[in-house]
Amino acid sequence: MTNKELMLKFYDEVFNGWDTSHLDQFVRPDYIQHNPTVEDGLEGFTKFIEFFTSMKPHVDIIRCDEVGDMVYVFFKCTMGNGMINKVVDMYRIEDGKLAEHWDVVEHDVAAKMAAGKNSHGIF
Repeated sequence: MTNKELMLKFYDEVFNGWDTSHLDQFVRPDYIQHNPTVEDGLEGFTKFIEFFTSMKPHVDIIRCDEVGDMVYVFFKCTMGNGMINKVVDMYRIEDGKLAEHWDVVEHDVAAKMAAGKNSHGIF
């Protein structure tokens, strides 16, 4: 499985399927997290993802690419309450598992989409 295929499977099963039962198949125990609101390690990631999936997110992947051991995923994340976020996640993959993560999140973009000054759209 390529790193890109790994990420697409991870997003489908975990983010859209809300299945956190086998995170250890995707995430290294020594996972490094660069988002300051999430703890390092598999245990820290598990706490975050269980909270996140409780909000019933749906991810529409706009783009996913890999270069070597790095994979990025650009997506629209619609939360169960209707809030839409624009997100770019970057992961370093090691031995077929997520080893390190960075992200950029633009929260609640609906108003920004409606007030756009061009016709390109936010996604």
